[in-house]
Amino acid sequence: MSSKRIKNGWAFYDWANSVYSLVISTAIFPIYFNSVSPEKLALFGINYESAALYSYSLSAAFIVVALLSPILSGIADYSGNKKLFMQIFAYIGSASCLSLYFFDASNIFFGLTMSALASIGFWGSLVFYNAFLPEIAKPEEQDALSAKGFSLGYIGSSLLLIFNLLMITFPESFGLTDAGQATKISFLMVGLWWAGFAQVTFRRLPNNINNRKPKESGYLWRGFRELKKVALHVNQDSNLRKYLYAFFFFSTGVQTIILLASLFGDNELGMESGKLIATILIIQFVGIGGAHLFSFLSKKFGNLQSLKISISIWAVICVLAYLLDKADPFVEYKFYGVGALVGLVMGGIQAIGRSTYSKLLPVTDSHASFFSFYDVTEKIAIIFGTITYGYLIQITGDMKASALSLSAFFILAFVQILRIKKTKNVY
Repeated sequence: MSSKRIKNGWAFYDWANSVYSLVISTAIFPIYFNSVSPEKLALFGINYESAALYSYSLSAAFIVVALLSPILSGIADYSGNKKLFMQIFAYIGSASCLSLYFFDASNIFFGLTMSALASIGFWGSLVFYNAFLPEIAKPEEQDALSAKGFSLGYIGSSLLLIFNLLMITFPESFGLTDAGQATKISFLMVGLWWAGFAQVTFRRLPNNINNRKPKESGYLWRGFRELKKVALHVNQDSNLRKYLYAFFFFSTGVQTIILLASLFGDNELGMESGKLIATILIIQFVGIGGAHLFSFLSKKFGNLQSLKISISIWAVICVLAYLLDKADPFVEYKFYGVGALVGLVMGGIQAIGRSTYSKLLPVTDSHASFFSFYDVTEKIAIIFGTITYGYLIQITGDMKASALSLSAFFILAFVQILRIKKTKNVY
């Protein structure tokens, strides 16, 4: 397997790209979008709740990634160019974040488009990033390495978010005119951070581990053939198939909560932006310990037991979110408590989820194709979750019912985990 330098370089990409998932998709951008957007937006002659339309824009981004990633990952496996494709998507994401500097109340749909493109860049690059894990680490090393990546991501993104929060809160101290300008500069910083720190990963990761030497033509059709092989294997491997069902259900809940938590706190609970970002920071710092806690639990009790514990806590979180009441004088502190609980299991379920799938894979040199199934499953889950969430908001005008509905997905995931048979690497 690979050297420590390569493994650390791989994990460092989480440090580079997690600023997008925190600052853009979770913290500052949703709050800024909500502040500059009218309550309703018209698209193709139909009026939408702005929060619902934002949710739908994310769905559209994930549809694009879900359609592209299987084809590109098959080509990457055939050609050995996983790193090249990872770079292309990373730079698309970075450039889109930079362009958000020009987003304001006069060009709402430009902001939604650039936000969607940034999402495509982020999730597209992860298809190839995740596919490196089984190639550079042994099965017994993957839980810890996966958790290390998420921990680096939490630390790096939290540091930038704290700095951005200081700029937004005290713009004059940084020579800025107001919080709006500080917010736009935050978007610039995310793009520069992502592209800049990703260079560490790009320098260290090998480009063609399996030394493939493809012919000049037939890339596209080779990609489809690789995917067909993977589909046949997944259909025949009952454990892998059951795990992908479980992964679909818990990803629907987890990713929808992460993407729309800020809008929930803003719209449903009326919390100030500073308090919302403070909650997100609580989630991040608790998440550092949570990722390592569940890595320890998986080592002691096994991946499946760790996932069952995490999924159960997520279901409880959905119920607690539903019970939060804007009129409650202690709602702010209860929201902080729910945020801490989210942080405890957020990093854990993502790190263990990734490494569990990696351990279930057969011996293969087509890891990008196998991980495309993993990533496409996640994207379809997010599409389903965000559309469901947005639709419920649209018809009820209430985000609490949407939050409660997510608990059903965690229950279904728990049932699927129970059906997985224990193996040497996964128990």
